[in-house]
Amino acid sequence: MNLASSILMIVLTGYIIGSLHGSFLAQWLSGVKVKEQGVKNSGASNATIVLGWKFGMLVALFDIGKGFIAVLLLRFILHSNSFFEDSPTLLLLMGTAVVLGHNFPLWMKFDGGKGTASLIGIMFAIDWRMGFIGLSLLILITLITDYLPIGVLFLYFTFLLYVFWFTGGFWPTFISLALFTLAIWKHRENIFRIRNGTEPKVSAVLKKKKAISS
Repeated sequence: MNLASSILMIVLTGYIIGSLHGSFLAQWLSGVKVKEQGVKNSGASNATIVLGWKFGMLVALFDIGKGFIAVLLLRFILHSNSFFEDSPTLLLLMGTAVVLGHNFPLWMKFDGGKGTASLIGIMFAIDWRMGFIGLSLLILITLITDYLPIGVLFLYFTFLLYVFWFTGGFWPTFISLALFTLAIWKHRENIFRIRNGTEPKVSAVLKKKKAISS
């Protein structure tokens, strides 16, 4: 298999893996179509808004796991194949394909999630230190600002800085910058709502779910 065929296979495989959504598992268990409720999103944050933190955690773990497994599987294949090196570009291509599959799944008419949980798994698979720093910043910035989208953008920015600083090269930098740009575009409505004061705050969502459960 030549390089072009390998890249095509990586992209297709990543896209298929990425299009498997944890929200579908939450829907199957709860009977609630997550994407049709809340902020009309199929990600973990909306699952938390609609169904509570337990289902949100379930969706997050599923979506983190698919990003982690996809990149780790490719890393194993690259290590076992003497034709390829452990190319950062190929690993980033796999990760990007997973995010694209999550964000634009064919079976959801190309209207999926925002790729945050999948990126966390991808970051841990590439370098656990990057994943730890990115996840820590995501949690810290979210708690400080009380807005998850701001924490998410810091996560993507951490990914961009890591790739630029430790990997370098045109294609890795281009791929990470493209993902960061995509994240801003996918969160444009959240940014607009934050500016208008209508974006759901994390503390408010958790208090609401706690009151309902009690």
